[in-house]
Amino acid sequence: MRIHVVSDVHGSVEALSRAGDGADALVCLGDLILFLDYADSSGGIFAELFGAESAERLVALRTERRFEQARSFSRGLWASLQDPKAAMEDALRGQYAALFEAMPTPAYLTYGNVDVPAMWPEFTRDGHTVLDGEVVEIGGRTWGFVGGGLQTPMRTPHEVDDETYAAKVAAVGAVDVLACHIPPDVPGLLYDVEARRFERGSAAVLDAIRDTAPGLVLFGHVHQPLQSRLRIGRTECVNVGHFRGTGTPFVLEY
Repeated sequence: MRIHVVSDVHGSVEALSRAGDGADALVCLGDLILFLDYADSSGGIFAELFGAESAERLVALRTERRFEQARSFSRGLWASLQDPKAAMEDALRGQYAALFEAMPTPAYLTYGNVDVPAMWPEFTRDGHTVLDGEVVEIGGRTWGFVGGGLQTPMRTPHEVDDETYAAKVAAVGAVDVLACHIPPDVPGLLYDVEARRFERGSAAVLDAIRDTAPGLVLFGHVHQPLQSRLRIGRTECVNVGHFRGTGTPFVLEY
């Protein structure tokens, strides 16, 4: 069995269309949407609506962790639109339509923290299986999927509280492969060396590793991690990579 795993696609339609080449199945760990491109201020929904200069300003405020100022700046721009909700939904639908059309099949997917789960049923096709707090068998091994992110000052669209996230991890139980968007709560896996900050990790996922010892835990979320993989007991923990940056899936064979 050959599985290709991607995370943090962030609008990379062309690369996504090739992500399943040579694989029996594709696994996607979320963050399909590109809202704000930290590397190219002309990319993403925010720049599409408000221009590259405004996007660059928002990136700078967030990078400097001036979150209140960033929210105030952003609110002012959204208020300038005649129908902000409609503008955002149109932009999201445009990206999702292209991404799910490009998504290979079969594919097993869960949500990232920047995704909008309510929209996915409009665009998923036959052969796309969406899972969150659920288990599926892929090639004779059990995979548990836990989507979304934890609450942060960034206030991205699909953040849940710690209790809700922990309940999804508990619902998965003991599996061969635990597939999440965010990493277990281990500092080396959470520190982004380019952004120079710690992202949030899940204590519940770390507890599950210690309690149920899955053979493998796969995740994304941290784009340039200090450590991309490490072992906890018998469990191998692997950041599958920033797909928008690499265009290359993580390959798993068994």
